[in-house]
Amino acid sequence: MQPHHRRRRGIALAVVAAIALAAGVLVGAQQHTATSAPHAVVHGPGFFARIARLGGRGPGSFSAAEKVAETAGIDRTLAYTPLVRIAGAQHREIALTFDDGPGPYTLHMLRVLRHLHAPATFFEVGIVTRDFHSATSRLVADGYPIGDHTESHAPMSSLPAGAQEAQISQAAAALGQYGVTYPRLFRPPYGLYNNTTLALLRKYRMLMVMWTVDTSDYTQPGVNAIVHRAVSGARPGAIILMHDAGGPRAQTIAAVPRIVKALRARGYKIVSVPKLLLDNPPPRDQQIGSVLAGGG
Repeated sequence: MQPHHRRRRGIALAVVAAIALAAGVLVGAQQHTATSAPHAVVHGPGFFARIARLGGRGPGSFSAAEKVAETAGIDRTLAYTPLVRIAGAQHREIALTFDDGPGPYTLHMLRVLRHLHAPATFFEVGIVTRDFHSATSRLVADGYPIGDHTESHAPMSSLPAGAQEAQISQAAAALGQYGVTYPRLFRPPYGLYNNTTLALLRKYRMLMVMWTVDTSDYTQPGVNAIVHRAVSGARPGAIILMHDAGGPRAQTIAAVPRIVKALRARGYKIVSVPKLLLDNPPPRDQQIGSVLAGGG
């Protein structure tokens, strides 16, 4: 279940439950007075069985329908651009992203995000997933999207085609071992890529996700600096880059609640990258040069 829809979905389910209860009372009263048919049988699935199904993650659930729609949004984006650094401005939405995990700080970051009811998207490195797979499994269970961040955090533009392909495919396989569905999103380490990278991503049907705002949290500039960079660079459709691994991340963990509070105070809704793309189709001209050789 997508974490940012829990409260909304909970309200919807409560309303449905109330209607179901009222309907049950009415049917009971009618059956009590209709003595000519004392053994009437109500056919079909019960109200509460349907409610449980809608609130789950299987076929027919809200979560499954949203995932299908978000995947379609990625496909529509890929139809006209191989990469994005910013989504459209149709809605006042913004995405938080975290690179280089999983790691020793990932579960702590996840607890912070869950407490804030804040969605996020994680780009994970294959080789470290094997060491911290419990964090990956927890992210999957909580519905956080996970993208491919290569097998060993390699600078893609410096590698030949075969090595680049191995970086992409091996990371995807590693993620799959711990419950991640085939990753449709890819982020190149350091923002480095070339035409070979783009050709491989077309082959694997992956969308390259860059960023609008680099907080440079990996340099550990201090909590105030991380918060200022994230909030000052915010705009509708923005993708904010942070890290949950790759080094000490206590500053980032401390900054996230302040970032979320400040963005919401400015009227932004925090969403995942797939949701951002679905709600705000990105512009064709991504002006990508400004993010090269940055974080990631």
